[in-house]
Amino acid sequence: MTSKSLRNFTGLVLLSGEAKPEVANELLQTLAPFNISILDLEQISVRGRVLLAALIDLDPAHAEGIQIDLDEMAKRIDMDLAIDFQEAVAQVEAHQLTHSFTILAPELKPAAISEITELVFSFGGTIAAISRIAHEPVTAIEFKVSLPPNADFRERFSRIISEHRIDSSFIPLSLHSEGKRIVMLDMDSTLIQQEVIDLLARKAGVGEEVAGITESAMRGELDFAASLAARVSKLAGLAESAIAEVAGEIELSTGARELIQALHSLGHKVGVVSGGFLNVIEPLLKELKIDFYRANSLEVADGVLTGKTTGAVIDREAKANLLREFAQSEAVELSKTVAVGDGANDLGMIAISGLGIAFSAKPAVQAAADCAINSPSLERVLFLMGILQN
Repeated sequence: MTSKSLRNFTGLVLLSGEAKPEVANELLQTLAPFNISILDLEQISVRGRVLLAALIDLDPAHAEGIQIDLDEMAKRIDMDLAIDFQEAVAQVEAHQLTHSFTILAPELKPAAISEITELVFSFGGTIAAISRIAHEPVTAIEFKVSLPPNADFRERFSRIISEHRIDSSFIPLSLHSEGKRIVMLDMDSTLIQQEVIDLLARKAGVGEEVAGITESAMRGELDFAASLAARVSKLAGLAESAIAEVAGEIELSTGARELIQALHSLGHKVGVVSGGFLNVIEPLLKELKIDFYRANSLEVADGVLTGKTTGAVIDREAKANLLREFAQSEAVELSKTVAVGDGANDLGMIAISGLGIAFSAKPAVQAAADCAINSPSLERVLFLMGILQN
């Protein structure tokens, strides 16, 4: 419940028992004849049970009469009642809420939640509210907390959720806003399950060699542009027909189509920026009605790949710049953008977005992002944006 400055005499009223639609109304009607003010009011319902709490300001001379009427009301509706009247000898300090974080998984275990709450307390934070915001297809628990500035919190938080393989968000409350949003997605291993360069490399007979370079590049161990050139060079001589073959082999990530459809239905825009190849992915992007997309292009001559790309390379810096371009073209502030990716070349757009989401990502990306999805479903992006689907 929200903390605030209290007056001289207050009462905490707790009603609990079997959930009944009239509980709140009965309590308020019982209190209505008295000269009191409601300072705080909250109701929680779980599995057919309800807990209703009211904090009131009152004249101490009326305390006995209020208690008698509340006792009669509780007996009438068969609820348990607890009352605490006391003089407020000092003001209760208000903790300004700074962050909201959500954890979600098909099954949430007590150990994971305990580690997170312990982490908040170890950093001198307070938890103002804990509430379930969804239960199908996953259980989602939202925490609203007050935390002092500390860069180490996010790193330790991401380590906990990674160890327990749960999805999470960690968002400054200032980012919560309504209106049109932009979601920018990475392509390979994010929107789709595969790395297109690796599929092409297998066709060329250099699969293992190229996959090793790809993995190092995604971890940030190699310069992306240099690693791209090295990998593409090994495709020289591959027949152009392999492009169509690979396009037929790529598979969308679980929940990708549902995510895009839901965002479009709500009036949001979806973009894709890829270090992969437009030659391969453009048909799929058009089918999905992606609003904005950019990718590298493979050079083809005389029916074969030359081992080079054409045009500017889409690397980490380019992805960030393209998010800015997309946002500007849609007249959307960067604070209302969402960036989703898995590799080091996504860190630029994740850093400048209003909400950065690491999707099945490398540890460095999870530590840098506001949110982390460790399950294979992109539909979880909707939960982390605060969009709850029926």
